[in-house]
Amino acid sequence: MLTTEYDGCGRCLVGVRRLSRKTDATSSPQRQADQVLRATADAGGHIVAWADDWEVSGATDPLTRPRFGPWLRGEMGPYDGIAAATVDRVGRNVRDTLNTQALLTDQGRVIVTADHVGVWDFSDPNQENEWLVKAWGSQMELRAIQKRNRDEALRARAAGQPRQRPSYGYMYVRLAPTAKVDHVAIDPVAAEIIREVARRILSDETEKITCATEAARLTREGIPCPSDRRAQLYGRPTKNRPWRAKAVKYILCSEAALGYLMHDLRPVIGSDGRPVRIADPLWDRATHDALVEKTAPKRSGSRAPKSTQLLAGIAFCGNCGARLYVTGRYGCTARVRGIPASAHCRPAPFMPITDLDALVGKWFLSLYGAGEVMRKVYDPGTGHAAQVAELTATRTRLREDRQAGLYDDPDEAEWYRAEYRRIGEEIAALKALPERKPGMRMVPTGRTIAQEWDAGDSVKRREMLAEFEVRVVLHPTGHDPRVVITGMELSLDGLELTG
Repeated sequence: MLTTEYDGCGRCLVGVRRLSRKTDATSSPQRQADQVLRATADAGGHIVAWADDWEVSGATDPLTRPRFGPWLRGEMGPYDGIAAATVDRVGRNVRDTLNTQALLTDQGRVIVTADHVGVWDFSDPNQENEWLVKAWGSQMELRAIQKRNRDEALRARAAGQPRQRPSYGYMYVRLAPTAKVDHVAIDPVAAEIIREVARRILSDETEKITCATEAARLTREGIPCPSDRRAQLYGRPTKNRPWRAKAVKYILCSEAALGYLMHDLRPVIGSDGRPVRIADPLWDRATHDALVEKTAPKRSGSRAPKSTQLLAGIAFCGNCGARLYVTGRYGCTARVRGIPASAHCRPAPFMPITDLDALVGKWFLSLYGAGEVMRKVYDPGTGHAAQVAELTATRTRLREDRQAGLYDDPDEAEWYRAEYRRIGEEIAALKALPERKPGMRMVPTGRTIAQEWDAGDSVKRREMLAEFEVRVVLHPTGHDPRVVITGMELSLDGLELTG
């Protein structure tokens, strides 16, 4: 939008625009801009900047809005006041709107809105009352909108219909672009990505593949995060945001991945006492429970390395046993960092990164390169255990609800007893069936370890080294051998740099 430089004329205004939904045609961005420019011109002012808050609710305090807030807090430079299309674009809460007006007035700044002639003069009781009436009307409209939304959410929940944004791995299917959601389907692209994340975490035995490392891997490989994936599905521009470990863990551990309709992070329970399923699951209950257990916080004392260097976390000093640091080269810095056990680490060993990486890579491929890569896959077994787990979870929810005071009515109590008894009978029948226990199994991929090594980046190669329990010990120059590499009961001593 067109702006001019701040000149201190007393009418250098910041244009304020806001939309709860950017698709709202009744107060579109262009419509608001035209109103703001017209009101500014009528007041003899000009726009020096725009504070556009899109997809921001009117219930948000103006001080905390992403674009408008910094101007109010004095973080964006000089200006003489604000211009908005209407009072409700400033705020839809009476308290917040009055506070914003008082803040700007105390700072000596002016307010211009297109639904009022000229600059607001709050020393005039009539104009002050007019501002209050408009703010009150905005709040009444906001409360009506909020009530309609709550009523619609309750109706949709009772009817088993999705209301909020789909969980990652799913997408809404509409029969027409502007029609209501017809059903929920699995997003094949996102589902493949998150299933691979789940497989990698479940198959990891090194404790080095975590939600944090997977978030870093997905970001590094340029895979769109959940919000960017939704933007792709709806034809909106992506913002290239990074993946977060917290988001990865939530997706893996949420029961939304089982295809359930969710509310307040819990499945919605239908009239039959079971969770309402609105889509096919990404994995079964047994896999869900395994993911919850696998991603639970651990206090093992070790952590996954954050560096992308090949030997981060697996290379050690031959003098004092401390881990090597990466400071433009691999080297031991424990003595200079004041580690008591390394006080006599002299001379500290150092080696260029490329030299030691190449040496370890050559050693690894010479021993393991010809082997076939086996893919670890989680096998849920016959599935009876998954069904038992799901029924048990349903029965537990029923019991917790009863303990919370639900189903105390005589009619509801009888339904509770019948449903609780029926679920118990189903569990007993399933337990009587032959069962193949879940677990990991190895599946050949048809690719050699050398091929996987050549195709992977440094982090993928480090994961391969960790799987083979590779450990690198670097000694100072002149020591024989200079580098000792061990792994999987095999060792090769005496490797030295050549050339």
